[in-house]
Amino acid sequence: MPQRIETDELVILDELVPLAGLDVIELGCGSARLARTLLQRFPDAHVTGLEVDAVQHAKNLAAPAERLAFIAAGAEAIPLPDAGFDLALMLKSLHHVPLARMDAALAEAHRVLRPGGHLYVSEPVYAGALNEITRLFNDEGEVRAAAQAALDRALDSGRWTAAAERRFVVPVHYADYVDFERRMLDVSFAQRHFDAALRQRVRDAFEPHVGPDGADFSRPMHVRLLRKSGA
Repeated sequence: MPQRIETDELVILDELVPLAGLDVIELGCGSARLARTLLQRFPDAHVTGLEVDAVQHAKNLAAPAERLAFIAAGAEAIPLPDAGFDLALMLKSLHHVPLARMDAALAEAHRVLRPGGHLYVSEPVYAGALNEITRLFNDEGEVRAAAQAALDRALDSGRWTAAAERRFVVPVHYADYVDFERRMLDVSFAQRHFDAALRQRVRDAFEPHVGPDGADFSRPMHVRLLRKSGA
């Protein structure tokens, strides 16, 4: 059976956890694009976004919005009281938490959720043609596997129950290799040694996927929804 194709993850999220009126915390909110869209669609919801990157946090603060708060902090040490949220989101962020702190991050998510609250974790799958290219310069195999193992440990603790699981693919389009490198540079290349030899290897892997209209890929995603145990 073909996997679901979805360009708007909020649709999947709202199917699993109806978002109207919820207090939401996003752990690793990045540019807060999804948070802002969520608030546009659900005007009675509230979102708090945590971001550990100081530059991105400053950009977020420079673009305030109603019912949206930003805090500079990591998921493993949330500077907020217990039981204040209905839903915690980790969107492609759990595998970015340092390996030794993943369990702490999930414990913190549990702490700040109300009893019966949900943790929605969406992680990219280590597979597919696009992954074969990106792993040449940013191999996330170990950290993505560690993220899934941390979720397994959290469920084994008995403090969570597995509420749902979904798999889908996100279509990704690049006009050409220059477009690919420009977009990847923003998130990956800048902090890595990307010399001429590596650039050529990446380009050689990318170019066979380019057609008259550019290059199209499918990024597989894996969603796991955990529910905080308790009344």
